[in-house]
Amino acid sequence: MTELRISHLSKRYPGGTQALSDVSLTVGPGMFGLLGPNGAGKSTLMRTIATLQEADTGSLHLGDIDVRTQKDAMRRVLGYLPQEFGVYPKVTAWDLLDHLAVLKGFMHRTERRAMVRALLQKTNLDDVRDRPLGSFSGGMKQRFGIAQALIGNPQLVIVDEPTAGLDPEERVRFHNLLAEIGENVIVILSTHIVSDVSDLCSAMAILHQGRVRLSGDPASAVERIRGRVWAKTIDKGDLASYAEPHPIISTRLFAGRTNIHVFGDARPDPSFHEVAPDLDDVYFATVRGLVAA
Repeated sequence: MTELRISHLSKRYPGGTQALSDVSLTVGPGMFGLLGPNGAGKSTLMRTIATLQEADTGSLHLGDIDVRTQKDAMRRVLGYLPQEFGVYPKVTAWDLLDHLAVLKGFMHRTERRAMVRALLQKTNLDDVRDRPLGSFSGGMKQRFGIAQALIGNPQLVIVDEPTAGLDPEERVRFHNLLAEIGENVIVILSTHIVSDVSDLCSAMAILHQGRVRLSGDPASAVERIRGRVWAKTIDKGDLASYAEPHPIISTRLFAGRTNIHVFGDARPDPSFHEVAPDLDDVYFATVRGLVAA
């Protein structure tokens, strides 16, 4: 069984920003969620795995491939949908996917056309294969991005912030597509949208300020904080008075009032009630330093 093994990976940019600091993770087949706020180091880690930049220290292996020294071998088994994925707006979906397949080494025309057709069918784009990509919706472009990432049956697929900006219907369609892909290969889903991970992933890690703050399966992470999340609805103007004495992990508006979740081993006071935690609570408690790895 092929695994991605990341060991003590660190990266500092020339300006002094420590993007990654001693990151170690093991990722097996299936959907793996990499959660973190903007600037956490997610994209740096994804680009390093995808051989688009070098780490300063550490090791990175996909099965028997040493990613840092065998970049060409890694690229042959990698599918990558970056956060910023551009297309040629006047080129049709068929023509661009066929061109990308040629660039990836598929020179036999009949074999290549069969693969392109299969990928367009898999991503539900076959009926629009002759339309220019500039006419595609955001969700259709993302599905085309997945189609190009799947050229050559990769062992590892990386998708970086794939559902940002999608409408609810396209988001569900994209989720279903990712779940299907994740049945057979390693899929790393890098996102700051917690519900994407809770909906799709059987394993996850939370990255914050370049460090892995928590890793494991989402259900176990939620169980670890059961009995430690307390809620209360307050007026918005009273938020500051609660923030000082209580470790507030999240605030949500509901019917014009503010619902706060507070983290603690005991009920803050009788006006609070215990709530069943979810992955949002795990995430916010972790990035605020209230839950250790």
